[in-house]
Amino acid sequence: MRTALALSIACLSSSAAALELTMTGSYALDRPSSLDYDPTFCGLWIANEGPEAILVTLQGDELRRIGSDLSRIKAISIEGDSLIVADGLGLFQRLTKDGEPLAAPFRISSGWADTEGIAIDEDGSLITVEDDPEYLSWLSPDGDVLRRIDTMQLDPPLSEAQGIARDPRTGHLLIVDDWEGTNSLYEFDAEGTLIATQSLVPFGTDPEGIAIRPGSGQLFVAFDMGARIASFDYVPTLPPGSEPLPPGADCMMF
Repeated sequence: MRTALALSIACLSSSAAALELTMTGSYALDRPSSLDYDPTFCGLWIANEGPEAILVTLQGDELRRIGSDLSRIKAISIEGDSLIVADGLGLFQRLTKDGEPLAAPFRISSGWADTEGIAIDEDGSLITVEDDPEYLSWLSPDGDVLRRIDTMQLDPPLSEAQGIARDPRTGHLLIVDDWEGTNSLYEFDAEGTLIATQSLVPFGTDPEGIAIRPGSGQLFVAFDMGARIASFDYVPTLPPGSEPLPPGADCMMF
């Protein structure tokens, strides 16, 4: 059910127009955390920090369930025609969408990383958000740390980053900070410069994951408290006078 509540995210840069976020609905789903949108199935891959990840429709109906060689799946992302998952202890693994390992698990070069979310950059590098210590990191495909941003040095600090999504239309990164932090959405440009923040308290509590459906301009946020997935109409931050973005990749099933 569409809500009349619409919020404009105030940009931190006076040269950028405000991002728009309008909640359109939600459904119950137990213990959602990391998310990613899959245009092949027109659905969401969801990790819940257990041994399996699930693929659900946009209405929350389960389509399939997969495991890995990791002790748990804490973060998940689409990588080309396959998946990459992380256990939040420094290990990553690539899988088919049927859950078959494509290779053995590999470890980040730092040895330890409390990885909470993964996105794939345009050049194939991995972009991760990490908690304890708090980093926004760019990694090579095999786990070498390329560069990092200490998110506690941001204003406001990003202390409990839990999920990340990359908009392929702009390269912008959207990151959610959970209830132990600011319970907010942070927007970064493609280089990792913070350009906007907005409280998510009006929509839900304890955001854990985020995914973008660029073809329809939709955003999905997983809220742990209340155990639900919320959907939003989403317009990214653009310079004043910019033309609306063309739609990106959308459901391939239809």
